[in-house]
Amino acid sequence: MVSDATSSKRKRRSDLQCRAKQMRREPTEAEARFWHYAKNRGIDGLKFRRQVAVGPYIADFLCTDHSLIVEIDGGQHGEERDAARDVWLRSQGFRVLRFWNNDVLRDMSAVGETILAELAVPPHPALSPAGGEG
Repeated sequence: MVSDATSSKRKRRSDLQCRAKQMRREPTEAEARFWHYAKNRGIDGLKFRRQVAVGPYIADFLCTDHSLIVEIDGGQHGEERDAARDVWLRSQGFRVLRFWNNDVLRDMSAVGETILAELAVPPHPALSPAGGEG
């Protein structure tokens, strides 16, 4: 028998995955531009997935090989909510990069260069799920 807590967790996960699928079908202009540039390993061979459920959140773009999440933000994002979200994602070992819609629409090359520069720097040990403990 499945507990109510397990059933509720499965329902939330299913709802999140449905929402992610909808977001893939209806990207913002900036998300569509980034995806056009990043798909098929377009940023130096990095493999990105789009609108991926990660824990209780949906990441705009995820590169699992480097535990990197790229968020493309417009005016609808709230700093407090994004900060709490980033804290949780970082506690799970992810690096999070945020770009404004205008950055992506105006200069996608600079966005790609920023991503590569971030990956050239080793992650801080505190960003690992073990918190730097080995």
